Amino acid sequence: MIVLLAFLSISAACSGVVEEEPSSPSFLKSDMSFNNLDGEIPTYLRDNPPKSFVGNKGLCGHVQGFLSCFQRHRLAPSFILSVKIFLPLTPILAFTIFGFILLLKGKSENLKLVTRAAKNGDVFSVWNYDGKILYENLIDATEYFHIRYCIGTGGYDSVYKAELPDGKVVALKKLHHSETEDSAFVVYSPQCMFFIYEYMERGSLFCVLRDDDEAIELNWTRRMNIVKSVAHALSYLHHDCTPSIVHRDISSNNILLNSNLEAFVADFGTVRLLDVDSSNRTLQAGTYGYIALELVYTMVVTEKCVIYSFGVVALEVLMGTHPGELLLSLSSSSGPKIMLIDILYQRLSPPINQKIIQDIILVSTIALACLRSKPKSRPTMQRISQELEGKTPMKKGLKEISIPEMRNQEMF
Repeated sequence: MIVLLAFLSISAACSGVVEEEPSSPSFLKSDMSFNNLDGEIPTYLRDNPPKSFVGNKGLCGHVQGFLSCFQRHRLAPSFILSVKIFLPLTPILAFTIFGFILLLKGKSENLKLVTRAAKNGDVFSVWNYDGKILYENLIDATEYFHIRYCIGTGGYDSVYKAELPDGKVVALKKLHHSETEDSAFVVYSPQCMFFIYEYMERGSLFCVLRDDDEAIELNWTRRMNIVKSVAHALSYLHHDCTPSIVHRDISSNNILLNSNLEAFVADFGTVRLLDVDSSNRTLQAGTYGYIALELVYTMVVTEKCVIYSFGVVALEVLMGTHPGELLLSLSSSSGPKIMLIDILYQRLSPPINQKIIQDIILVSTIALACLRSKPKSRPTMQRISQELEGKTPMKKGLKEISIPEMRNQEMF
């Protein structure tokens, strides 16, 4: 009878019928567990211990362990529907995830196998391409560019035929000059065309100049040799190639150093062949701080633009940093009288060897001539290359010669 009354009371509360509170104390303290009851637990029963309602899935109300009736009515249908949908799918979902993990693992193993096979596999695949292996294969295939593999020669390059270990035959176009980055060449195949360069261990001149340890290792002799190497490379491009080749982005970032700190001109992505029958007008190329002013205004690329950039690089080698402030002072006719010794890299001891001193003065004089505002008054790269190999300028010390004095030299 107690259970029946409780069921009726709870059912009535759920239907909105207000029941009077029973007066029987035994009813108020009754145990209603496991009776399959449904509805809201009446207010007068909420003081009963929660265990007295256990086993009645349909009950709701403000009793510990039960949802409020609002939450139950709002969430229950969707929750039950979700359980009905996803519970049968759980084994399938788990199996799918497990299979996907196995698939990824298998692909990872296959990629490793492909990479290991790259040495004699498809060297032109993007996924397993190894530049060092390809470079070594090309060297082996041509016996380091032996004449027997040469199939053509141009004004500034030679073309070689090479058969790779996987049977592919490619044509290699190699630049002649040793200081336009040693062993720089273009690879042609039915699939692609790209440049290959010998790896330069020390990276760019820009980075070496700004590294405290490497900059010290770059002594005055090595710095002079870097300037000479760049000058010889540019002279070759301008005067020994037909048509002339203009590198439109000469900067310390595009001069690479090998393990012996020898310099090579790199990044031929911006080169242009000078055609006397065309305007040579171009979209602006180059690095800010190295571009000649006339190129900004006219957008016409000439060898004189490259010579200006070379002058900036030469001063950067001497100073250890970009000569931005010095360039500004040079643009003023009433600039201060700066002594050469004051602009040299301060962390290196001033040279005492007379030949090195004269080389520094010569490089400084040439660099300043390259920076002249009138392009026609700048020397050619051929003349610069020749001067660097022979002529000795004025017999003065570094502390005795000034920047204005070197600018007024009639060397060119």
